[in-house]
Amino acid sequence: MMALSERQPQSEKKAPRARPMSGKAVFVLCATSFFVGLLLSGRMTVLTPPASGGHGGSRIALFSDDDCEHRRKLEEESNPNDVMNEVSRTHQAIRSLDKSVSSLEMELAVERAKRNGGLGAAVPSKGLPKVFVVVGINTAFSSKKRRDSLRDTWVPRGDKLRQLEKEKGVVVRFVIGHSATPGGALDRAIDVEEAETRDFMRLDHVEGYHELSSKTRIYFAAAVATWDAAFYVKVDDDVHVNLGMLTNRLARYRTTPRVYVGCMKSGPVLSQKGVKYHEPESWKFGDEGNKYFRHATGQIYAISRDLASYISINQPILHRFANEDVSLGAWLIGLEVEHVDDRSLCCATPPDCEWKKQAGNVCAASFDWSCSGICKSVDRMRAIHSACGEGDGAVSNFAAA
Repeated sequence: MMALSERQPQSEKKAPRARPMSGKAVFVLCATSFFVGLLLSGRMTVLTPPASGGHGGSRIALFSDDDCEHRRKLEEESNPNDVMNEVSRTHQAIRSLDKSVSSLEMELAVERAKRNGGLGAAVPSKGLPKVFVVVGINTAFSSKKRRDSLRDTWVPRGDKLRQLEKEKGVVVRFVIGHSATPGGALDRAIDVEEAETRDFMRLDHVEGYHELSSKTRIYFAAAVATWDAAFYVKVDDDVHVNLGMLTNRLARYRTTPRVYVGCMKSGPVLSQKGVKYHEPESWKFGDEGNKYFRHATGQIYAISRDLASYISINQPILHRFANEDVSLGAWLIGLEVEHVDDRSLCCATPPDCEWKKQAGNVCAASFDWSCSGICKSVDRMRAIHSACGEGDGAVSNFAAA
């Protein structure tokens, strides 16, 4: 048998077969190539089937020559003022839409809180009296003379108060809680005063100077659960307010979502014990000598409805600092909120507010910084109202709608 002198050739390796592309990949590749071609050609055209009476297979541009010519004529004939007016209207429409979205987001948060048991009180809006602004005047058991000084000047009495609420959507109430012994002499005195004036808003809150942060939190929660307002204002009972000017200033931000209006300041954090406005938690604000973040001064400020709703929903977990105005600023500083520094809300008493009134710039609120309110307000409120007041008919000219 003849020996094999040659080795059998090894079998060749089979080349790997290309994996076929999926239909989706083919579609993406084709679409990408199509759009790249459009970019390179510099023209966007589409093929359309032949129209009746037209030339078969013709190409129709997305923007025809007639359209371009028409747009060119409009641009040439347009007035710059017309363009600015259109831009202004568009801007207002966008702000209004943003406001609507914000309201829907807040309603969604309320419903979510209800389903989950909620972190705080529910914030119903359906069926509540709809008003423009709620003005809550912070007061105490010992402040009857202050309250009477306001009723004699800028706070309407009786039927005028109801008329202001009904016709202009402006609610004004003195805000007070109860004493440490509910039903005692202090509470009974308020009951008698309320039966006569009907201008109180009673809170489930124990009154006390060091409980102002809690009172502010409870006030906003109670107010937003009682009235469906665009704005909620807190003001001290030793501050002079022109309601007409206040409502007109706030109306500027009617379509602005999440707005916080006041005289913004950034005072020092006082760590020394025994001094007024001492901050026991000063270490949280950094080293000695630091200042607070920007926040509205406590004499008067306003927040929009969605912020009041936010406070109501989250009130159990909102931290309270020693100073009420700092607490409110802390609750809002980490949110998407527009801070409005309105110096009309912190005019000085005469001659400052008087000169401004004579110049046509009536102040919305006036007080003395040295007293954190009007010094000797019971004795001076009437004179300040005479010198700096806007007149009885000012608030009646406010358009609530």
